[in-house]
Amino acid sequence: MRVVLSVSGGSGASGDLRRWLTRDPQLRGRLGREAAAEPAAGTMGATAELLPVLLAPGGLTAALAAAVVAWLQNRRGNQTVTIARPDGTQVTVTSERVRGLTAEGAGDLAQRVADALQQGPQATGPATEPDHRPEPTPARDQYRNRE
Repeated sequence: MRVVLSVSGGSGASGDLRRWLTRDPQLRGRLGREAAAEPAAGTMGATAELLPVLLAPGGLTAALAAAVVAWLQNRRGNQTVTIARPDGTQVTVTSERVRGLTAEGAGDLAQRVADALQQGPQATGPATEPDHRPEPTPARDQYRNRE
């Protein structure tokens, strides 16, 4: 299966992700050439860089998902990676959402991303990213109730 990673949020981010992915022996040699995304109507240029990846059946989807989550956790600033399948399935992960994850949380997210990519269209949407809003506290609830 051929997937395309769309990287936005920083100049040269796709090159950094490409170098990160080539460190993984399972993914090395499966990366295509980078290309600029077509600019959206009304914009002055590409908003993302594209990185095609050829995945064989098996654990490569999990390896790709884990590598993307780890890369985002190690980035400064805000980057977004969207992984798109040929059938239109898209999974989006942002550095803001993964930066504070524990190792277990990052592993869970990587597994959910891999599952969404393997299952197809019914698994897309915001459910692929965990909601990390703080748990309500009594003080916070009291403040909300006064509004």
